[in-house]
Amino acid sequence: MADADLDVVIRQLARQQQKSLMAAAKKRRDRYGSLAAKAKDKPARDRYRQIAKDTMEHATTAVRRLQISADNAADSSARSMRQAVAAADTAAAATKEAVKKTAKKKPAEG
Repeated sequence: MADADLDVVIRQLARQQQKSLMAAAKKRRDRYGSLAAKAKDKPARDRYRQIAKDTMEHATTAVRRLQISADNAADSSARSMRQAVAAADTAAAATKEAVKKTAKKKPAEG
């Protein structure tokens, strides 16, 4: 991973976090599903089922937000690296141009 771009690493880490978040949400959903199956009356069963649905909905929303944040961070990182490379190229070109001008002036003065 030493040669990998930072934006690729950011996206990979976000995918890992998304997987662990969804695994935890599914585990919690299954827990509420089992509680709904064990419930004695209909209102309790419906309440547990609704909690299980809400858990997955909230987890999906959190994963989507995490994905958007990671994409924004990765795109920003890539953009800043491109700008830094462009600035370095511009500075190098300006330095070469200045060296050429001073090299042309020295023989004329001497």
